[in-house]
Amino acid sequence: MFSTAIILLSADPKQGGTVQLIMMGAIILVFWLFMIRPQAKKAKEQKKFVDNMQKGDKIVTIAGIHGTINKVNEDNTIQLEVNPGSYLKIEKSSISMEWTAAINKTAPEKK
Repeated sequence: MFSTAIILLSADPKQGGTVQLIMMGAIILVFWLFMIRPQAKKAKEQKKFVDNMQKGDKIVTIAGIHGTINKVNEDNTIQLEVNPGSYLKIEKSSISMEWTAAINKTAPEKK
């Protein structure tokens, strides 16, 4: 990377902006590869996770509320049972995919 900077600094200013244009394109490409693409992939996985939720799944919300899905409503909400007989109506988008995966992975198996 350091040698590229030396080449850019030693470029003839009469040549125009070809080298600068190529470097700007490279910066945009790197930005896309490391910032935009991973965020889009994560958003796609979150949407798939939320769409595949069903009754009986154990989940954790972004606020840290643990519960079991009692009912999936058509208006992008779910009925979450936090204690036996105690229900909350929450938005599907407020469910944490990472925390839910972590809690389900460490949950002991029932035999």
